[in-house]
Amino acid sequence: MEVTKNTVIGDVLDCDIETGRFFLEIGMHCLACPGARSETIEQACAVHGTDADELVEKLNAYFSEK
Repeated sequence: MEVTKNTVIGDVLDCDIETGRFFLEIGMHCLACPGARSETIEQACAVHGTDADELVEKLNAYFSEK
């Protein structure tokens, strides 16, 4: 999977539930809430005050190692 800032969080989790740790590390603890099914990484990072580019980079590195 290739992740972008426009990727919906739920899609990332559906692809590999183990990616949840990357969201938890930056304070996104509501991975099962309805927002995770509709919010993009960029939207969620804006709400949580975190760097979307950094999260996307970590997720893509994780997926490239699989």
